[in-house]
Amino acid sequence: EELREKYGEADVDLRRQETVGPKVSGELRKQAVWATIFALIGILIYVTIRFKFRFGVAAVVALFHDVFVTVGLLTIFGREISLPIVAALLTIVGYSINDTIVISDRIRENIRILYREKFEDLVNRSLNQSFARTIITSLTTIIVLLCIFFFGGPVIRDFSLALIIGAIIGTYSSIYVVSPIVVAWENASPKKVGGKR
Repeated sequence: EELREKYGEADVDLRRQETVGPKVSGELRKQAVWATIFALIGILIYVTIRFKFRFGVAAVVALFHDVFVTVGLLTIFGREISLPIVAALLTIVGYSINDTIVISDRIRENIRILYREKFEDLVNRSLNQSFARTIITSLTTIIVLLCIFFFGGPVIRDFSLALIIGAIIGTYSSIYVVSPIVVAWENASPKKVGGKR
């Protein structure tokens, strides 16, 4: 109405109008939660089959941590949780599990080779062996995401911000959340991680 008053009837052409009601937004929120839960369950099953159950639980705890912290920071920054943000959260889950699997794979290899070594030292050695790879991968990803954030335009700014937060938190959790959980679990019930322990 304001455009028609200001520019006249001929200059205004309303081609499309969309509104999202509370019912639709509630359904989107519900679907996003279920998508994340199914992704976490699938990852738990995959990591359990590939490694051991304790690695799967540690990985899922770390992924939940990543999503929780990312959503918390986006809320603090006053960003809207929209469908692109949900896509970013699922991307963060995939990105973070990649780091976790690389570190878990190194621990598994070292369990076979260094089975006489104390488990905490073995995990520490595994982390040191994969640390440079993890940091370099994360830094290159964050550099690209910063370029998208600053030069990609306002449409994908929230999406790239969520990915930047997720990449930082995902790197942190792969090193400082997954491994301590596995070590604590091994200390609570030893001789179950490696075949030769």
